Amino acid sequence: NLQPSQSFKYRGISLLVQRSKAKYGPSVHVLVASSGNAGLATAIAARRLGIKCTIYLPVSTRQATQIRLRQEGADVVTVGEIYADSALAMREAAKVDPNAVVIPSYEHPVLWEGHSSMVKEMKNQLDRRPDAILCSVGGGGMIGGVLLGCKAVGWNDGESSFHATTVTPVPITALETHGSDCFYQANALNTQGFTSKSRTFPPEIPSDQPYTVEFNSEYTVAIPHLRALHSRAVSLGATYAAPEVVRMALDHPAGINCVCIADELAMRSAQLFADDHKMLVELACATTMSAAYNHELFWHILDPKSALSPEEKQKKTVVFVVCGGINISYDELTSYTDILEEAATREHSWRIVCNGTEFHVSK
Repeated sequence: NLQPSQSFKYRGISLLVQRSKAKYGPSVHVLVASSGNAGLATAIAARRLGIKCTIYLPVSTRQATQIRLRQEGADVVTVGEIYADSALAMREAAKVDPNAVVIPSYEHPVLWEGHSSMVKEMKNQLDRRPDAILCSVGGGGMIGGVLLGCKAVGWNDGESSFHATTVTPVPITALETHGSDCFYQANALNTQGFTSKSRTFPPEIPSDQPYTVEFNSEYTVAIPHLRALHSRAVSLGATYAAPEVVRMALDHPAGINCVCIADELAMRSAQLFADDHKMLVELACATTMSAAYNHELFWHILDPKSALSPEEKQKKTVVFVVCGGINISYDELTSYTDILEEAATREHSWRIVCNGTEFHVSK
């Protein structure tokens, strides 16, 4: 929320826009497809560098977001129902513009390099390595940065820390919402439903699955492409995860916990976070915070075997990446109350899926 564009996206995108201008000169025209956050990060970086910027948005993008982008000097094109449609239109436009440079919203190594700066800041602020890092995931941009950052600061190995001589790689938990879970599906597909360490996947995909599958030979991963999105967390609305990030996740020495939650749990977390910190966060960000506000979920992630004593639990250091985002307003936050009350009449618990296991937590 405290970045110039009010989301973590500015870390990586501003770096890529800077390098694009340095490489191609002041006539460069940056193009980006976005649901809002990547677009705003690109627009602000482009304005500060004095270069042209065009942003492609789904037609459903809220008017307030479109107005904000134009205020930053960007040209705005609304096209398609989902992000993937806007991205296709953007790529077609780039083919006929000799000055165009496409700024991916999540699928580029320079983005992950920029996003990795948050992990360096974590290490500077903590007196020991954390016991876990939790972050939300859409297409994989942020977790790609977290994975690179952990490697850069030595949190992928068993180095000693200030408080311990024997430590393990820092575990990472990736949280998504049901119906917008391409990263979860990618990890499940490449591990036979989280049951295999050999990184294999079935040769044939049943036609009733909610995705089609593309095999990426460069990173030797199968990438599911969601047929449709069914979540209010629009910033998590990627239909596929970046193949290189999926490979990094599969190879992470501590493994990745993949968790999917209900939209309503994210809504309640957004409200509680606003009460506690006087700051609005959108559902994509609140998805991460759901583990902070639901102790059953939190300890299922950190202590799935219930092996920790109360004293050991008190010593845990956990990082929640509050990634920000502009797809939220006071009116929307207050509208969640009616949705939550209606949901409470239907069921008294929230469904969670973690690494292939389904369970429920109390509301």
